[in-house]
Amino acid sequence: MAKIGSMASAHVSRLLQGANGANLSLAGLRTAAQTNAMDPGPIQIRPQNVAAELAEEGEIARYPMVLVYCEKVVNSLTEKFRTFSGTVQMTAEVRHSMDRLQGLQDGVELCVEAVTQVLDANRGDWGSGMYYAGGYQVGFSGVKHGGLNYIQAAKVTFEIGVSIS
Repeated sequence: MAKIGSMASAHVSRLLQGANGANLSLAGLRTAAQTNAMDPGPIQIRPQNVAAELAEEGEIARYPMVLVYCEKVVNSLTEKFRTFSGTVQMTAEVRHSMDRLQGLQDGVELCVEAVTQVLDANRGDWGSGMYYAGGYQVGFSGVKHGGLNYIQAAKVTFEIGVSIS
């Protein structure tokens, strides 16, 4: 089952990093907003689940970043004669950091919008037995000390249907 979670994380990361990915969506959102006041710069996308403190210690963290990881794998055997037939709960965690509070929330929201636009544009069959029907939940955390001085995160959680023989 761990392989299924890794496979889904890698696929979502490729979607977000691709030519029609989160950075293209972010550029379009910036243009629509017609302001650079909340310009968060390009998004760094990583397929890993790591605490903010550890991400900064391990290597140079570039913000904003999106960490893509699998939170839960459920083999509900909805198709009885398959090896795996169920869902994979995925999270795309958006983290943004700035040296001041002004504009931090706007930058996080802009990055979340870019991620959800990519998800909306990729509903349907993803191949390799994976299917995204659409839908997601977004949860925002409070601002904390960290990163460049202040850091805020938001989690975009969604489910992928998986059916593998």
